[in-house]
Amino acid sequence: MSKNEKKDKKNHRQDVELQSKSPAIKNNIDKTDNTSLSSKHYSHELEALDLELIHMQQWAQKTGARIVVIFEGRDGAGKGGVIKRIAEPLNPRFCRIAALGVPTEKEKTQWYFQRYVAHLPAAGEIVLFDRSWYNRAGVEHIMGFCTTREYEAFLKDCPDFETMLIRSGIHLVKFWFSVSDLEQEKRFQERATNPLKQWKLSPMDIKARDLWVEYSRAKDRMFATTDTDLSPWYVVDADNKQKARLNCIRHLLSLIPYAREAVEPITLPPRRIPSETYVRPPLSSQRMVPDYYG
Repeated sequence: MSKNEKKDKKNHRQDVELQSKSPAIKNNIDKTDNTSLSSKHYSHELEALDLELIHMQQWAQKTGARIVVIFEGRDGAGKGGVIKRIAEPLNPRFCRIAALGVPTEKEKTQWYFQRYVAHLPAAGEIVLFDRSWYNRAGVEHIMGFCTTREYEAFLKDCPDFETMLIRSGIHLVKFWFSVSDLEQEKRFQERATNPLKQWKLSPMDIKARDLWVEYSRAKDRMFATTDTDLSPWYVVDADNKQKARLNCIRHLLSLIPYAREAVEPITLPPRRIPSETYVRPPLSSQRMVPDYYG
């Protein structure tokens, strides 16, 4: 049996295990059909996955597991949307998003991975990297923000760095969001004309529009050196945002060996009856926010 056949068999087994954990999750998302899901269908599937995410987080807190999820891909591929959907139902004290900005002058003098290490999870935590150390293999390399020597060193060192993380006990999952050039351009045009989304369109994004081939080649080189059996890349077809979110979340759940426990209702004790009578001050004595919609 080849490596790919073994991987497909393992993924199928994990998918079956996930369905057995939650009867609400069905294998009814056609990954080859780009037609949109109905709002009802999408909401139903997302709600079921939200519950599984909560189980995963509870398991991580109970066992002290550490989870790192990396989201990379083209500009406009929908990484931010799926990160938001994953974090939304989870306790923010134990799930956080790491979206690092441009390195400071001091950080530029440090070991390249150093500023990312500071954001790794402690026991019971989940960290979602909205872009990551893979900036060096993409935007930094293509835009000339690093030297060729630094770029080649990254490609050589990255598998060793990730091996150390995994051997330390971290569950590391890497997603690449793949979007076609036509769909990316469609989303860019929407951002350019929608005041609510213009902030998403940076000068770097505009420049990257003309560098599709360069980014494609950089991605291929990155995969050739960092897509390993121990730390593989999982590619998400992101032309359909709704399906991309559901498929990504579902696959993440299939990769984490969490145990699903029944969520019991919390029994609240009777409220204590105060020994003294309290009279609230009149509302007229406070600066109340007007009821604009009353």
